[in-house]
Amino acid sequence: MLPKRVLEERLRRFVEEDVGHGDVTTFYTVPHGTLAEAEVVAKEKGILAGVEEASILAEAFGLQAKVLAKDDSELRPKTRIMHVEGDAAALLTIERTLLNLLSRMSGIATYTNLLVRKIRSAGYKTVVAATRKTALGLSYFDKKAVEIGGGDPHRWGLDDMILIKDNHIAISGDIKKAVKQVQEKASFSKKIEVEVTDLGDVLETARAGVDIIMLDNFTPTQAQKVVDMLKAHKLRDKVLVEASGRINEQNLLQYAKTGVDIVSLGEITQNVKAIDISLEITKVKKPT
Repeated sequence: MLPKRVLEERLRRFVEEDVGHGDVTTFYTVPHGTLAEAEVVAKEKGILAGVEEASILAEAFGLQAKVLAKDDSELRPKTRIMHVEGDAAALLTIERTLLNLLSRMSGIATYTNLLVRKIRSAGYKTVVAATRKTALGLSYFDKKAVEIGGGDPHRWGLDDMILIKDNHIAISGDIKKAVKQVQEKASFSKKIEVEVTDLGDVLETARAGVDIIMLDNFTPTQAQKVVDMLKAHKLRDKVLVEASGRINEQNLLQYAKTGVDIVSLGEITQNVKAIDISLEITKVKKPT
């Protein structure tokens, strides 16, 4: 997880983008020195995520935040999430940024949790993972929300692990050359994953000594053939198999049934349905 100082800097930038040259509405309607108390409240069911970030954001602007519900808590309508108090102008200025963050992260955690529970309820152990298809500037927050929901963030960034994709292979010449280049230069600490787009490349990739094979846009039937093929050649225990591309809530179990180790879905972070969360002022103290 990111250090508090780094998180605070990122969160401040979000507010700066929203504020522009100043919150003119608050400037004209809230007298200087006004104090206020507020509660952050859920308005629908879901899984809570982003409380740590929301608390850091509030404190960065001189507000006191008391966490009333922890990340991964089950939300219901009227669940009290946070109590915030302090300068009323600061509270109103960060309100939308704070709520956007909580709502989006909770939406991602909620959907991830739904997929994970669906797989577990069917008796499969397949890992549900995110992809790098996240909103610009929100990758860390999106992926943390996936973790809170019970999924795997996959790569946090390009420096996290080695993932050789089709364009890397096109430039290197072929899969074997690309993998060899990596093995000769990369640290032993970096796992190697290779994206495969053709069934005929699976055995060559597995024999090259990679850690993970990613099946790009394979159908469940094709994914089953890959798993069976690796078993037949005694390679199944030597490599993890990830299915990615065109996987969704409707066909998720078809992939899990094949025995793949991981399913990665871009829609977890791309098609986010934010959880409805509001901030309600509960007390105001105007300057005398």
